[in-house]
Amino acid sequence: MLIRPTVAVPRPGAAPRPSALVAAVFLLFTFVALPGPRGAGAQESAASAAPVLVELFTSQGCSSCPPADALLGELAGRADVIALSLHVDYWDYIGWKDPYASPMNTDRQRRYAEALNLRYVFTPQIVVDGRANVVGSRREEVLAEIEAAAGRAKPLKIQFLTEGGGKVVIPAGQAPDAGATVWLAVYDRNHSTEIKRGENAGRTLRNANVVRSFERLGTWTGERLEIPLDLVGAAARGRDGCAVIVQEGRAGPVLAAAAMNLDSLDR
Repeated sequence: MLIRPTVAVPRPGAAPRPSALVAAVFLLFTFVALPGPRGAGAQESAASAAPVLVELFTSQGCSSCPPADALLGELAGRADVIALSLHVDYWDYIGWKDPYASPMNTDRQRRYAEALNLRYVFTPQIVVDGRANVVGSRREEVLAEIEAAAGRAKPLKIQFLTEGGGKVVIPAGQAPDAGATVWLAVYDRNHSTEIKRGENAGRTLRNANVVRSFERLGTWTGERLEIPLDLVGAAARGRDGCAVIVQEGRAGPVLAAAAMNLDSLDR
């Protein structure tokens, strides 16, 4: 059975609070694999190359998830996609506690369920650019939604400055009526886990771009917004990459997204 329903979706609780990750620090951001135009200490994305955000809600305790995990691993290698694995915690009770599961990921999935008018949350689920909901193991449907998302212009060009400790800059523009949330996701590139109990007992599962923290940085209301970033600490703790997401409301359409490799940071 591919779809793993749970109970009806409750109203989400309070949004995650920003942590110590939000502070000034040196960083070098790359918005996409293809280099954008360079200025003095700045990198700016090309609008035509704006990547598509793909979020997989998964669990090591779910026997239907490994094919979706493998697909996400493939997508993580594409320059035009920002692929994130968000491990949920509601399957931990069936015999295997997912070491990467987090209530914050479950909360984000429930917000999507409410925004997309779904009756329940399930795994494996892929959400594409905050707009489309797909069973994560249905490869052709996922690829079709990515192609459709790539054809939609994103209204923002995010700029990252390396001067003065580093910051992300969101330019002035036409913001949604409800504003847009700016998120920071920090992730590990790869994990391989031997599963000893539960539905996947005896298997070795591989997960790519495993989100370890998901922080709200602020709200974009249409005015130019600069946000300092502290990622050296995350790199020192072994994190491999991060993504910045600008999203309508808290779980609406994605207006812009960018990813970077933390390996380039001084530790």
